[in-house]
Amino acid sequence: MRFLHCAAFAAALLFPIVAQAQTAPIAGDWYGAIPTMGAPIPLIIHIKADGSAALDSPSQGAKGLPMTASLKDKDVALALIVAPARFEGVLSADGKAVAGKWLQSGATFAVTLTRDAPAPATPSKLNRPQEPKPPFPYRAEEVAYVNPASSLKLAGTLTLPPGPGPFPVALLITGSGAQDRDETIFGHKPFLLIADALTRKGVAVLRVDDRGVGGSDHGRATDTTADYATDVAAGVAFLRARKDIDPARIGLIGHSEGGAIAPMIAARDPKIAFLVLMAAPGVDGKTLLLAQGRALETAMGMPADQVDMMEQRRAGWYDAVLTEPDDAKAKARLEAIMDQQGAPPAIRDQIRDLVRPWWRYTLAFKPADYLKSVKAPVLAIGGSRDLQVPAAANLTAIKAALPPSTEATIRELPDLNHLLQTTHTGLVNEYGRTEETMSPIALALIVDWTVAHATRK
Repeated sequence: MRFLHCAAFAAALLFPIVAQAQTAPIAGDWYGAIPTMGAPIPLIIHIKADGSAALDSPSQGAKGLPMTASLKDKDVALALIVAPARFEGVLSADGKAVAGKWLQSGATFAVTLTRDAPAPATPSKLNRPQEPKPPFPYRAEEVAYVNPASSLKLAGTLTLPPGPGPFPVALLITGSGAQDRDETIFGHKPFLLIADALTRKGVAVLRVDDRGVGGSDHGRATDTTADYATDVAAGVAFLRARKDIDPARIGLIGHSEGGAIAPMIAARDPKIAFLVLMAAPGVDGKTLLLAQGRALETAMGMPADQVDMMEQRRAGWYDAVLTEPDDAKAKARLEAIMDQQGAPPAIRDQIRDLVRPWWRYTLAFKPADYLKSVKAPVLAIGGSRDLQVPAAANLTAIKAALPPSTEATIRELPDLNHLLQTTHTGLVNEYGRTEETMSPIALALIVDWTVAHATRK
């Protein structure tokens, strides 16, 4: 999800306040595993001589999670930036192993890192008890159509209830990043779950691979949310042309960035019948990203003064981009700010990325510009522990932006994260660990509200 990626980006920008010790003797790739009650969790840690590092956790679908590294005498310290977890160990005399402990969520695990890559293991299947399994009491059709605005082919799955129709339909819009039609993340398939539940209750569902994923064509490096919105508009046109779909009962269900796109379509297309906005932004992009960083840092236990400092630093980066439309001049401003702040080399490229089209668009994006024109009924929901699109502020902004005459149901659901899973912290490291794909309470609310509004004449 690109707003999910925003969270990872914001967390990655929490560069250390103090300089790291030289780590040249431990630079390179290290391999280990965290022992658990189930299968061990393999770790691959890439350390650079400048004190930056990155963590891959293949079994959890995580790659490139930023870390810091330090070496003092023989003591090795590694700290994960995107979650409150760290490794402490002692380098062996031959420099080929580090024996120590992994500390996370109050637990301590004995872990030894070595430079030897383990033999490939057969991956164990993640337990996802909510994932729908065949046989299904409905039809699933593989579909493809072309977006006339870009000439790109888009591929997806249309599930249809029994009978000839015409059926009401919901088009699902993924969150940010390159997502498949099921919006698969950490082994969870939330869009498959929603599609199954709705189709069983008489509502057809179209879910589509994003650009460059599955059967869909690759887009361009300059694509922004506005470009992705044209893919959704093409999906609506495709559905309206089908005899088994009721053209007057086409609705949109969007998650995160998809929840920003849905109002963009509805504002321009008064025939859209309903909208469901899941963990969707209501505030402008800059405000969202600053709140996102603050929420993540606070949940990770960072002291309040450092949270304030990091917010000021990010605000400076964002303002440099927002106030300077010329890319070269904006990059020069960012370089000057990074030099002044002492930003380490490990994150400078990420900060420079802010001048790219998607980031420029996201920083300046104002959901209210579209929400104010939405006439279709709206369900907007968010989790109280969502650290990426904090629910209270964004749901309040959505409600305030919608016209008074628009039927709106706004619900903040307790103890749910950005994926609408039941959570303890809301941090990204819980997404893959939990077996719950989506809170049954959230799923029931989405399905029942959608069925009620999709089937009424």
